[in-house]
Amino acid sequence: MLDEAEIKKVLVVVAHPDDIDFGGAGTVARLTEAGAEVVYCLVTDGDAGGFDRAVDNGGMAALRRAEQTAAAKCVGVTDLRFLGYQDGVVEQTLGLRRDITRVIRQVRPDLVITSTPERNYERLGPSHPDHRAVGGATLDAVYPDARNPYTFPELLADEGLEAWTVREVWLTGGMTVNHYVDVTSTVDRKIAALRAHESQTAHVPDLDAMVKGWLSGHAAAAGLPEGSYAEAFQRVDTA
Repeated sequence: MLDEAEIKKVLVVVAHPDDIDFGGAGTVARLTEAGAEVVYCLVTDGDAGGFDRAVDNGGMAALRRAEQTAAAKCVGVTDLRFLGYQDGVVEQTLGLRRDITRVIRQVRPDLVITSTPERNYERLGPSHPDHRAVGGATLDAVYPDARNPYTFPELLADEGLEAWTVREVWLTGGMTVNHYVDVTSTVDRKIAALRAHESQTAHVPDLDAMVKGWLSGHAAAAGLPEGSYAEAFQRVDTA
């Protein structure tokens, strides 16, 4: 498994703007602080999200792209790639696998962070169908698609994208947790990133308390000292 010092380039693949900020923005901030390059790949623009019915889908998509761009800057990320799939109806198709494979071969990351493809029966929120579809397509893109030069040969023939092997994947939102990241030093940057998603979080009465409650629970499970905060992942070796 990767040592943190070995993580030089990271690709985050998620369904919606704000997914990574809820699931792992504190970790992203730690990685960028350590000098890693982090790239975000957003499968949709989040056009089916939000609470302002006066904003149409096109307006919501533009708003949420802007919010995600602002949120990313809070944790040191400036390279964002939006695939433009329709929010709410993402399916685990060959086309989605190809599009994610393309980004993997472009970025050539050591680590990929994505959502779990499994349903969470303990807490239903992470189990949005788009999350599961994107997580499954990303795992398929990591193995076997991105590393196999015979899969999607047009990516090499037409775009010059050589095969690439991702060394590790971290999954968010699942029931199986085997890796915790201490984000005590970056929790405020995580919350700032979440506040940048005003269309999604402005209605939350006490966002700080909610987020810190989750993260303190993870820290306790990880055996960290009282007053610590942690994010939780399922760490997957791709060898």
